Amino acid sequence: MPRKIIKKFLPRHDVIRKQKALAVFGNLLYDPNLWCLNRRSASGAFAVGLFMAFVPLPSQMIMAAGLAIMFGVNLPLSIALVWITNPITMPIIFYGTYKVGAWLMQTPHQAFHFELTWEFLFHQMSQIGPPFLLGCLVCGIFFATLGYFGVRGIWRYSVVRSWQKRRLRLPKIKPLGKKKNG
Repeated sequence: MPRKIIKKFLPRHDVIRKQKALAVFGNLLYDPNLWCLNRRSASGAFAVGLFMAFVPLPSQMIMAAGLAIMFGVNLPLSIALVWITNPITMPIIFYGTYKVGAWLMQTPHQAFHFELTWEFLFHQMSQIGPPFLLGCLVCGIFFATLGYFGVRGIWRYSVVRSWQKRRLRLPKIKPLGKKKNG
């Protein structure tokens, strides 16, 4: 079942509750719905986590926690999924989102060289910012939707399969009928 697989990779409640960054949520972290793992909470957490992974801000985890609390979905899973965009994968993913946004806006690809200055940042963001942000929004919505329906489908398939296996293990019972007399 997907629940067993997902639970292996999730941090425990007490570890997340002790995070100083999540202290802004106070007693909201004690809601039991944030910690249960069922089809609804897992699929919603995938949607929240995957959408927030494409938000190009450094506070993705806190925003994912806020959305998880607001929608009542699994908190650890939504926070963990934000780490799809980590320092190693972020350049590749955000370059891809820029390409998607440039394709949607039908703007030519902008070539640039990187400099660590404020002038470079403001100049480049005025040129590549709109396609980049549009690409982040579109990719975030696409992958959140894909994750939501994908998890729901996999979960449902797993439940149906386990019921079928259970049905095969049960002994065949003959229906009770009228006895024929002699």
